[in-house]
Amino acid sequence: MSDNPAIDPTAVPSGAGCAECDAVGGWWFHLRRCALCGHIGCCDSSPSQHASAHAAASGHPVITSFEPGEAWFWSYPDEQFYESGPDLAGPEHHPLDQPTPGPAGRVPADWRQHIHQ
Repeated sequence: MSDNPAIDPTAVPSGAGCAECDAVGGWWFHLRRCALCGHIGCCDSSPSQHASAHAAASGHPVITSFEPGEAWFWSYPDEQFYESGPDLAGPEHHPLDQPTPGPAGRVPADWRQHIHQ
C-alpha cells in the first residue's frame, strides 16, 4: 500500500467537511478522504455518498477515513480494506469539535432515518 500510485502523500484535504454537502448546505454521517487528490466526501452511509461518487467520476480508487482515531484505507476496485497505509499530509481528520454526524446545525433530528445501512 505504501508505494501505491493511487496515493499522493502530499495532497492536502480539500476542507474540513464534505465538499459537495458544504456547497449545498447538506450534512454527512462520516467523512472520507481521497488518497490521491485529498477530496473530502461523505461516506456510503451518508445520504449523498459523495466519496464513492468522487471515486467513480474521477477514477481515484483509494480512500481513507477522515474521522479522528481512524487510519484505514479502502480500495474501490479491489474492494480491499487496509488497516493502515502511508502517512498523508495533514490534517488527518476533521476538527475535533465537529460532531458526528455533522456539521453542527445542519443535521436533522431524524438523521438515523436518512442513513444507508
